[in-house]
Amino acid sequence: MKKWISITVLVFLGLFFCGCEKVEKEGIYKTGTYTGVVPYESYGKQYVTTATIYVGKYGNIESCYIDSTYQTDAGVITTKKALHDDYAMKETSANIGVIPGGAEWYEQVEAIEKKVLEEQNLDWVKWSNDTKTKLDLDVISGVTITADTYIEAISQAIAQAKK
Repeated sequence: MKKWISITVLVFLGLFFCGCEKVEKEGIYKTGTYTGVVPYESYGKQYVTTATIYVGKYGNIESCYIDSTYQTDAGVITTKKALHDDYAMKETSANIGVIPGGAEWYEQVEAIEKKVLEEQNLDWVKWSNDTKTKLDLDVISGVTITADTYIEAISQAIAQAKK
């Protein structure tokens, strides 16, 4: 009887110490950091959207970062994420009526970043027209911004990361 108890304890300890490593599902991308850049014009000013994705050792997108240059009314050139709440989009977003209470620009972009991580691709993106110039972002809860340049920048980064 003691022999069986000893064997059971040894098997349990072996499983406990050896079987704890999480096995990641192998992704389809090359490990590394990839960036997409899309220049655009808005209200007569030139801006640049950037998207950076990081692909980890298992070939999965582990992070996605989107930002856009912006010139304030005072002429200061910065980025929309750097402005954070000072970009002041929440009220406009609330008035559209899709997001209760509205959402700032960075909050909406975070929803897109999160969706890229969840889906590991852009297959979820839907276009509102045949020329693929207007996105239908109803597939992402909490997004009302025009995101065409963001999706294009992410698309460029993902294209670089493909094996």
